[in-house]
Amino acid sequence: MLLTLKDQGFTVQLDTKGAELKSYRDASGKEFIWNSNPDFWPRSSPVLFPSIGNLREGKTIINDVEYKLSKHGFARDMEMEYQMETDSKAVFTCQYNEDTLKCYPFRFRFQLAYELKGDSLFMTYLVENLDEQDMYYHLGAHPGFMCPLEEGEAFSDYILKFPNMETCDSPVYDLAHMQFDPLNTTRYLDHSDTIQLDYSLFDIDALVFPNLKSKSVQLLNPATGKGVQVDYPDFSTVAFWTPANIQAPFLCVEPWNGAAIFADEDNHFANKRDIQILSPGETKSYHLTIRLLLS
Repeated sequence: MLLTLKDQGFTVQLDTKGAELKSYRDASGKEFIWNSNPDFWPRSSPVLFPSIGNLREGKTIINDVEYKLSKHGFARDMEMEYQMETDSKAVFTCQYNEDTLKCYPFRFRFQLAYELKGDSLFMTYLVENLDEQDMYYHLGAHPGFMCPLEEGEAFSDYILKFPNMETCDSPVYDLAHMQFDPLNTTRYLDHSDTIQLDYSLFDIDALVFPNLKSKSVQLLNPATGKGVQVDYPDFSTVAFWTPANIQAPFLCVEPWNGAAIFADEDNHFANKRDIQILSPGETKSYHLTIRLLLS
């Protein structure tokens, strides 16, 4: 079921399945969110919880018990309860059930609130541990944006622009073994604040930048100034992805707390990079903002 938020002529559509952002249009009707065309990628902005990416052979060990946990976790496929607090704010909630406990043995409550304020969409994630034991999880966002935005433009007309000069190596994803290789890295930022987009950058899957000084990035065409800005103050890593070798007209900007399996990690979920931990009864919030750049 789709819900619609409205404010100052801007509109957002949200799916109760997975609390997924399906559309964000400006006052002229221009769409900025990927349209979920299944020829390229059938989703638009899935929630990544309680894991990010793939596990080794799709399995992990929690409290000495092995579990099968699907890629990117299960929240993206859960039908969520919702509350329309105002015309411009909706809150989605899900929690553990018999099915989730079979693959993830923690009692949790997960909430995602969206609030639209014109050209800015504010997202607040809330994770609560309802269990009597420490709870381990990953959390990430995966919004896809139309790129290019306008007819006559090319993907390669666009850049990624950071607010700070950065030097960072991206671990290469080993497609043969389905894991990141921390010893094999590529430097895309070398005291620079800009990456010029090209489809060839994504031949080896995603670009992954951990622990940047920047907590914001713009995806825009510098000739027009149009695009989007994603602010992710509470996330440690940002990744970028578009499907390899098919020249899809979109790019995902993915703030993560966590990542897919690395070659130097064992199979214990608690030992994964950037694992998030909540004590019994504890709650933690995370914030993310999408701002439309209209000129």
